[in-house]
Amino acid sequence: MAQIGFIGLGSMGRPMAEHLVRAGHDVVVWNRSRDKAQPLAAMGARVADSLGEAVPPEGVVITMLADDTALEHVCRAQWGVLARLGGGLHVSMSTVRPETARTLAEAHAEAGARYLAAPVFGRPDMAEAGKLIVCLSGATADKDAARPVLQAFAGGFYDYGETDVAAANVVKLAGNFMLAAAMEAMGEAYTFAEHQGIDREQLNRMLTETLFACPAYANYGTPIAKHNYEPAGFKLNLGLKDLRLVRHAADANGVPMPLADLVFRRLETLNAQGHGHIDWAGIGRGASDDAGD
Repeated sequence: MAQIGFIGLGSMGRPMAEHLVRAGHDVVVWNRSRDKAQPLAAMGARVADSLGEAVPPEGVVITMLADDTALEHVCRAQWGVLARLGGGLHVSMSTVRPETARTLAEAHAEAGARYLAAPVFGRPDMAEAGKLIVCLSGATADKDAARPVLQAFAGGFYDYGETDVAAANVVKLAGNFMLAAAMEAMGEAYTFAEHQGIDREQLNRMLTETLFACPAYANYGTPIAKHNYEPAGFKLNLGLKDLRLVRHAADANGVPMPLADLVFRRLETLNAQGHGHIDWAGIGRGASDDAGD
């Protein structure tokens, strides 16, 4: 079995890497903050002393990083993925610009390596449960090589073809935009009702059990109804980053997205007010702030 390198041990990456270790894979991990790797070491993973040590030549390396800048650095550093991977496979699971995925795929090909886009939907609890939704785009052979590895923490795979390696990243941004829009709608609806004497938690229970009985509303409705945004499963400042990526891609493709603009401004304002650390369901507090609550 090929060695697997795992880079990025945040709230999502850590449980994903743990599932790989439990599945019996030979895993080497690296994180900029070494202390986050210690629980993996206790489980039997090897902790790399440097970025380069976490990139197994001719093997598989998985990255789960916060943004485009971190991914670019990990790939292009002197002893990074492009320099070390050889003919191996890089499975990129971060939420990044589609242009970043395309550029990196080209750079991997020039270096003789392979690149597969595989962003995920799911919060840390889904990562812990091994039920992440994985979107794939890239060469069929690379998907076939990646699935036996990724199934350790995946609840399902959705294939977006070979034509555009960034297709899965487009899907990820579309989905995150829809989640943000749903949270804005809940915030406004619950504040609207509350100001006319309706208990917002009672309203949330009815709506999420009937008209909007789906994961997005079920997961985010309760914290918005209760204004309970800590601890964060996904920080508001990361949601702001994702909506910035949505708007950038929309502009690049000539697609007006007025609702995305509205939600972006909501997130931007909350972040500027010092709320970047709370869960991005905190979008819901914006409507209450506007109403003077």
